[in-house]
Amino acid sequence: MKKIAIITSHPIQYYAPWFSYITSNADFSIRVFYLWDFGITECVDAGFQKAFQWDIPLLTGYDYEFIPNVSPDAGIHNFWGLQNPTLVSQVKAYEPDAVLLMIYNYASIYRFILTWDARQAPLLFRGDSHRLLPPTGWKAWIRQKFISEVYRRFGACLYVGKANYDYFTYHHVPSDRLFFSPHAVDNHRFLASLTTAKQQATTWKKELDIPDNHKVILFAGKFEDKKRPLDLLQAFLRAELNQTSLLFVGAGPLEKELKLQAAGFSNIYFAPFQNQTMMPRTYAAGDILVLPSYSAHETWGLAINEAMCLSRPVIVSNLVGCAQDLVHPGKNGLTFPAGNVSALVDCLQIGLANSEQLNSWGEKSREIISHYSYAQATNGLRKALNYLA
Repeated sequence: MKKIAIITSHPIQYYAPWFSYITSNADFSIRVFYLWDFGITECVDAGFQKAFQWDIPLLTGYDYEFIPNVSPDAGIHNFWGLQNPTLVSQVKAYEPDAVLLMIYNYASIYRFILTWDARQAPLLFRGDSHRLLPPTGWKAWIRQKFISEVYRRFGACLYVGKANYDYFTYHHVPSDRLFFSPHAVDNHRFLASLTTAKQQATTWKKELDIPDNHKVILFAGKFEDKKRPLDLLQAFLRAELNQTSLLFVGAGPLEKELKLQAAGFSNIYFAPFQNQTMMPRTYAAGDILVLPSYSAHETWGLAINEAMCLSRPVIVSNLVGCAQDLVHPGKNGLTFPAGNVSALVDCLQIGLANSEQLNSWGEKSREIISHYSYAQATNGLRKALNYLA
């Protein structure tokens, strides 16, 4: 059985279940090498601006190692936040047949790429970057040349969606070295919780004082600039929807401003950060999920996957990485130009036009998301390994 070393920054709630799935179902074995221990103990998240610890297991069902990180400012917020001098030696001791990198733009990873002997164990890369908001100027040209050189060191690359595929080809990765390994969440956990989540959501909305006869527009995530929750608030106020409430779930630096602008409106509600076990209930509380991000850093938007598992229709901006893959306009949701509040108003008015349409869109969401699972992600990795072989 082939041995695959996987290098990534820290335990992540979306990836840990995938690693467990691979271990139980794949015809190759893995060991995950973590460069930072965020998420397994209570830590402050800069985006949510609060301390928490994920409440689902992140280190069970698969083999892993933590590589000591000597950075005085550990984290993924800066280039020097991952400094792991023993990374090469620890991966080498595992004697892998191939190495999959899930990140690259950090000090430790560049050192690894430059010193690793790819003739003994070829390198693969799986990323989710896109160019939906393309950079301009001479710096962008230099960056393209540099990143293209980095990708030349990989024998194959895994792309998570259409925008990510275009990103790789822009950096001159040949199409025969690209393999589809879609971004996915633990579909099984969300799908299995649908009935219970709906029951919990009914109770929760009563606790929040949301009227029983109101449709609910949901925003769930960090209250930060790139996700543009203020755009959604303004669009909601301008849309003047009857018997409809807006629910913001989360926390972050824009929370005070959001609540200030929402003051005096009886149909706008706020709920605090919800941990992973409460996310099915969160999505079930909404009739439609909106993600209006305006940023090159909204590389996918896995909240959309989660909501679609709960049969929710979705509205996303065209700069959300998953827009081309998961949102089929007029079938399970709508897209709009990022930053265009008037266009978002139109989407809200169309999306909330009638309950029958919402239900139809929700069922289509569930059908679409069945093709974005850990099984498909693993199959893409398997195809890349076979190509290298």
